[in-house]
Amino acid sequence: MAKRTVPTLPPLDWLRSFEAAARLSNFTAAAAELGLTQAAVSQHIRSLEERLKTRLFSRLARGVALSPEGAAYLPHIQSAFATIGNSTAELFEPRAVQTVSLRVPISFALLALVPALPDLAGALPHIQLDLMTIHRPTDYDLPGSTLDIRFGNGVFPGREADRLTAERLVPVASPTLAGAADWTSLPLLLVAGAREMWAEWFAAAGLAGHPRRSHRFDSFVAALEAASAGAGVLLGSRPLVDSALRSGSLVPLSDFELSSTSGHFLTKASTARLTSAEQDFRRWLLQRLSGPASS
Repeated sequence: MAKRTVPTLPPLDWLRSFEAAARLSNFTAAAAELGLTQAAVSQHIRSLEERLKTRLFSRLARGVALSPEGAAYLPHIQSAFATIGNSTAELFEPRAVQTVSLRVPISFALLALVPALPDLAGALPHIQLDLMTIHRPTDYDLPGSTLDIRFGNGVFPGREADRLTAERLVPVASPTLAGAADWTSLPLLLVAGAREMWAEWFAAAGLAGHPRRSHRFDSFVAALEAASAGAGVLLGSRPLVDSALRSGSLVPLSDFELSSTSGHFLTKASTARLTSAEQDFRRWLLQRLSGPASS
């Protein structure tokens, strides 16, 4: 029986040149980053392609573009380099402050995560956060973090998700508007996207909706500020509005809360390996935010 030929591991400098050239789409820029000549990077790529018997790049007039095979190979190489770097830091710099990068919707960052930061400092003093706020869904596709927080029903293709909150929706307004005889006649504040659910709330509550609308916002936190200023009634997302309800800057206008299947989830790519700092942060966040108050 013939033995199966197993490809040997390519030299590390070939792989470093491949990763840099693929990320920068340019051999010259990769050479500058690595402290090599453009000719050396080109030779590394050529040798790697010969070793793999696969073309990894298409050469263009200006720069290069990954072939389908190169595009499939790149995330595995980047993951391997990240694992080496993280392991080196964890094993040989155990007392150093470690950074955890996190993409998070701006409303969740301001209303749920920022108030918890003093607790994080006490529980995990060796961790500092690098927060990148999300304004558009495509922002999640940018490189830079293993962990992110997403709003949805918990199904995120290719990602593992831990629930942090279970959303409940209740009308809230400034105390200055709370005395209205019929609050349903007041202007309704709208939030674009998954939280534009006034029609669903009215139907579930058995009330007739009305066509009167006021301002529309692209973030929940902006709509929350407008509601606190007395601009209208907001369909408040609990637990994000709980702090405002406790302080009295907003008051509920109904006892009926519409439970939603949506909520916030801490997610990571299914193939990603978390550093020890990321694992510590994940455990802390789940304990801090997914308790009874958030369910």
